[in-house]
Amino acid sequence: MKKLFLFLTALSLVSSLFAAQSDEEYRKVIYDRSAKIVSQLEVADTALQHFMLETIAQQYIALGRVNDEFAERSKDLKGEELEALKTWQQCQLSKLHYAFVAQLYANLTAQQVETVKDGMTMGVLPKTYQAHLDMVPSLTEEEKAYILAALTEAREYAMDCSDSKAKHAWFGKYKGRINNYLASRGYDLKKEREDWNARIAAAKQQ
Repeated sequence: MKKLFLFLTALSLVSSLFAAQSDEEYRKVIYDRSAKIVSQLEVADTALQHFMLETIAQQYIALGRVNDEFAERSKDLKGEELEALKTWQQCQLSKLHYAFVAQLYANLTAQQVETVKDGMTMGVLPKTYQAHLDMVPSLTEEEKAYILAALTEAREYAMDCSDSKAKHAWFGKYKGRINNYLASRGYDLKKEREDWNARIAAAKQQ
């Protein structure tokens, strides 16, 4: 019995060490990711740099806790219970989101806030928006505004996701809406893409 107790104690210590190491590695990844975003802000004030680093990193950590808890608790849920859990998740994410964005606007310029949001979503918005402009040169100002607004809304949701796959899924959803919108405006997107690829190929040969 004593040997079993010693074995279980040792196993518990090993598990704790692995958990601590895993948590330390996770925090390093989060802080490295946050530091890359802060470096793009071109903030001269050292205190503000550290504040924004902590603000962004803690947002990542808080989002991770909510999303991880949802993933764990939702495994065996169905129907109304699952829907109730989804509502809980969205409420928690919304509170974190609006508090975080308010903190950004309280300390950064509007352009710097855009930089943070793009940094947290792999820069998908500007890349996708520019791709649409390049693919369909004849877009009107109204159509450009619609595309930008749709991608901006997608980015707000993507910011609250904890992994790149989920972030891309939100942009994918809104890209579908954009495609439907452009198709309703008379654009043949298949042909527009083919023409765009042809222009890219021709430019490479020059």
